[in-house]
Amino acid sequence: MKYYLTVLSLVFFITSSAFSQEKVVKYKVSSGETINQIAQKFKVTPFDIYQLNPDARTGLVPNSVLLIPTKTGEAKKEVSETKTAVSSGKEIIHEVQPKETFWSIEHKYGISDEALKAANPFLEKEGVQIGQKLVIPAKGSAAKAVLPNKTIKERAQEKYVYHDVQPKETKYSIAKKYNTTVEDIERRNPSIVSNLPVGYRLIIKGIAPKEEGVQTEPTKTVESKKPVETSKKAVSYMDYQVKPKETLYSLGRVFHLSQDELVALNPSLSEGLKEGMILKVPAGYVAPAPIVATQVPAEKTAESTWNKPVENTGGGGIKIIDKVKSTENENIEIVELSKKKGANERKKVVLLLPFNMAKVQSDTSGTANRIKNDKFLNMTLDFYSGAMMAIDSARTLKLPIDVAIYDSQETKTTSNVSSLSSKLQDADAVIGPFYQSNAEATANTLRMYNVPVISPLSKDSANPIENLYQTIPSNDVIRNSMFDYMRSKNGNIIAVVDKKKESVINYIKQNQKGVAFATLTETGGLDAANLKSLLLPNRMNYVVMETGNTAMVKTTIKALLDSQKTCQVQLVILEPNSTLDTDEISFDNLVKLKLMYPSVTRESDEQAVLIYEKQYRLKNKANPTTYATRGFDVTFDTMMRLVQGKTFQETADLMTTQQVDNKFQYYRKEDGGHANKGVYILYYDSDLTLKVAN
Repeated sequence: MKYYLTVLSLVFFITSSAFSQEKVVKYKVSSGETINQIAQKFKVTPFDIYQLNPDARTGLVPNSVLLIPTKTGEAKKEVSETKTAVSSGKEIIHEVQPKETFWSIEHKYGISDEALKAANPFLEKEGVQIGQKLVIPAKGSAAKAVLPNKTIKERAQEKYVYHDVQPKETKYSIAKKYNTTVEDIERRNPSIVSNLPVGYRLIIKGIAPKEEGVQTEPTKTVESKKPVETSKKAVSYMDYQVKPKETLYSLGRVFHLSQDELVALNPSLSEGLKEGMILKVPAGYVAPAPIVATQVPAEKTAESTWNKPVENTGGGGIKIIDKVKSTENENIEIVELSKKKGANERKKVVLLLPFNMAKVQSDTSGTANRIKNDKFLNMTLDFYSGAMMAIDSARTLKLPIDVAIYDSQETKTTSNVSSLSSKLQDADAVIGPFYQSNAEATANTLRMYNVPVISPLSKDSANPIENLYQTIPSNDVIRNSMFDYMRSKNGNIIAVVDKKKESVINYIKQNQKGVAFATLTETGGLDAANLKSLLLPNRMNYVVMETGNTAMVKTTIKALLDSQKTCQVQLVILEPNSTLDTDEISFDNLVKLKLMYPSVTRESDEQAVLIYEKQYRLKNKANPTTYATRGFDVTFDTMMRLVQGKTFQETADLMTTQQVDNKFQYYRKEDGGHANKGVYILYYDSDLTLKVAN
């Protein structure tokens, strides 16, 4: 049976036509450039760039190539249509897109908040929601009819203002201060529906408070964005040092400032953002603290440690154990996979993570410096941050699970798992260690207790151990998935493979019978005429291209484009190909051929995925990395399998699950043990988006 997106909410797709008429250009990133600077240069938004370049979310690499949507033609058309509608007094219909707000829609069409709500009364209760059809009235047509019966003086005071949340403030107290409602504040600031973080900058429409000494930023009207003094007490600021891979966009999200506000506070930013720069930012922000080990008695157990730093128990292992309690619900939108009602037997999950606290504590350069320079520790901390998000989700679902986290103190060849074995024997599942040899040693130690050991990160082929589960599909499994898909569509499969790719040639000949190889010339190039002769007019022709030779790539693409007039053709690659990212290869042509490839992860705009990313940013003040999301997916998937009224082993044989980025479809290997064959088949659709093939 299959269960999809057990993570956060019911599955549904957010449709977007943002790129339907766009053209794309390739742009090489210069050293020190940020997404915001590039977006300004091309007059697009950072979101537009992230849509076509998902990897850019984790930072920009100098000399890498970005795909930039150009909207000039469409933008002129849209502006023209909007102006015509307004000037002629006609109403137009606007469909709400992802990330649009009251203000962005009102600003786009040049109408007031009152006019928009008068034309769409349901907005008062529902707020702006993706996919809504809004009636946009002619400019100024409804403003007079809906103005409240207030004095002219009160109307002049009622503006959009910013308010920085102070300690002990509540939504109610803030609403009362500005003569507005909690509901209105939540509609304009959806991020604070679940909680109200200290220091968060709210956009509020109401009467500015008359009290002197209110410690807020100078009031700004949304329309002009020019500061207007409302308080005699100046705002305090602090210095902040720019960290690696941070951008103006990410800093703006952290400090709740626009890019213009950041530049106004720091004029040097006009020349670009650089690592190590000291910026002036509003005081009161507390950066997320790194995980720091603190010595505590061996018998002490952390209470309510879902969001606390790791504690190093005197017994030698980092340990977090927390009973899942009926505490205040944090409103994280999560849907249960298939929770068995009445199944209250508590389960125990153990995470073995290589913090190597002894090395961190003995490092004379300091903990912060070790975290900054140790890539393996950074990977571990990212995985841990994702796992903690999964634990938070389990708490919200009130799952009967206890979680223990120990420092596995591992290197490629050593670990302290043997000393922890007595604490692992009663576990229902163990996640880790990271290194393959250590994961196998752990599985062997726990085999007699029938404890499943889930290897979270290793890509190595595992030895045959019955209770070991490999979560990352092997290279051959990934390739097999691609060929299985093509055969499921009754495709005619043709291979264009460079002579240098001997391993690919041998793999296809040994494992994929019936695949025709296109002939190569004496000089090693492609015989285009022979390739065309292998195409069949009455079937889908999948052409698997494996070469890094630019000339061969161009010849293959041209031959397939020429053949589209008489045949159905689709271009396929089995692994990432850097040649396709160069300026010499037209991205438009790859889209025309619907370039397809297998992947163990995906990029998704499903609502549940967006919720996870949003919650992660709120908690960690950064976008989730690949390792963080894998930490969430592996941990959450394991916990959900344990509450199905079956053992982990039974669910592995019965269930395929899909989490944020990863799919888990376990199978029993012939020589023993389990592996994952959860692979996505991705392709570029005609609207320039990357989609999962059915």
